[in-house]
Amino acid sequence: MQTSIFIARLIGPVMIVAGLSVLLNRQGFAAMAKDFLANRGLMFLGGLMVMLAGLAIVLTHNIWTADWRVIVTLFGWLLTFAGAIRILEPPFLYAGARAVLRRPAMATLAGAIWLALGAIFCLLGYLH
Repeated sequence: MQTSIFIARLIGPVMIVAGLSVLLNRQGFAAMAKDFLANRGLMFLGGLMVMLAGLAIVLTHNIWTADWRVIVTLFGWLLTFAGAIRILEPPFLYAGARAVLRRPAMATLAGAIWLALGAIFCLLGYLH
């Protein structure tokens, strides 16, 4: 349980700040995302970092129980796969990301999802 709480406390505030950043600066986020997608080196490095974060969670927290801790495990696996896709198959990611960036409401939706997930992780981590 301590590992679950630690990871939730670590992830929660980062996701809240990221979500707020997107919501408060949607145009800047869209420009940054386009720049990121245009740079293969950044995509590769980002993929490595995301995959490492996901593997760190999975290796320390691969818990499949019928309670909130499974959310932490699922998040770790999601990061692992997302990082692997960025490394192995960037064109797959480019097409989807560019389609999302063409819709201005998607930045708002993404920011809101990050903010909501961050709040959930904070509640789970700091209220236990």
